[in-house]
Amino acid sequence: MIISSKYSRHVGATLHEGDCRDFLRTIPRNSATLIVTSPPYNIGKPYETRRLTIDRYLHGQNEVINECARILHPRGSICWQVGNYVSDHEVVPLDILLYPKFKARGLRLRNRIVWTFEHGLHCKRRFSGRHETILWLTKSEEYVFDLDPVRVPQKYPGKRHFRGPNRGAYSSNPLGKNPGDVWSIPNVKANHPEKTIHPCQFPIELAGRLILALTRPGSLVVDPFTGVGSTGAAAVITGRRFAGAEVVPQYCRIARQRIAAAVEGSLRFRAFAKPIYVPPPDSPLLRRTDLEPEEIDSTSLRRNVGIRYPTVG
Repeated sequence: MIISSKYSRHVGATLHEGDCRDFLRTIPRNSATLIVTSPPYNIGKPYETRRLTIDRYLHGQNEVINECARILHPRGSICWQVGNYVSDHEVVPLDILLYPKFKARGLRLRNRIVWTFEHGLHCKRRFSGRHETILWLTKSEEYVFDLDPVRVPQKYPGKRHFRGPNRGAYSSNPLGKNPGDVWSIPNVKANHPEKTIHPCQFPIELAGRLILALTRPGSLVVDPFTGVGSTGAAAVITGRRFAGAEVVPQYCRIARQRIAAAVEGSLRFRAFAKPIYVPPPDSPLLRRTDLEPEEIDSTSLRRNVGIRYPTVG
């Protein structure tokens, strides 16, 4: 597969180095089945040239959203993954501020997906943030959605109907269950196999789940803020076409390398639906107590950690 720098529907992967607004204007109307991206959050990361006022930030996002709505196929979807903007210790949820921009273009919200993870910055004056959100919107009431490729194992796979006409029959789908709108997928930190120099890297599995559910093989997936190419790699791995833009030259080079490695089958990435690691009971990573688990009760726990609960009586 040749990774082109200019969009063509005959090319399997396109990566433009430069402003995504310029690149999106080169893509014909109604071309993309899925637009999935994680834009900058305007929180002062190294790849952000400067921190903008929230109004200027939203104006820039609005320009990108306008072009995304133009190139989106009538049966297509937009998935916009964002976190929070923090100003003077006040948390501002970006998805809430951005939703009206999509709604103004007639896009319909299908899910507000919560992505949870275990690692991140540790806060001292509020609870540490361990989730971000994905706005999944469609252009019309007729849209691509295939649940089967992204089903997860049933919690009770052998459960049966206990009454009624289906008594005795299995009550769960043998292919697995709907993953719901809360997804626990590790973020890319430390020893994660996908880690690059990017400080806020998008996990391939997160993009991959959206691609598998919301597109068909051969469809065009677009990422306006490509970063180091996680969405592009996910598109190639799942047999889709990809088009994206990245303004930071170093990230663009890494994205090209990763997408090329995905084509060759040599890219290291965390397997989809892989269980999150749980240390064994004898692991030194686990914090030990003087009490065996069966000896711990609410009274000793309150005494040990200094918590005083109100009594009821």
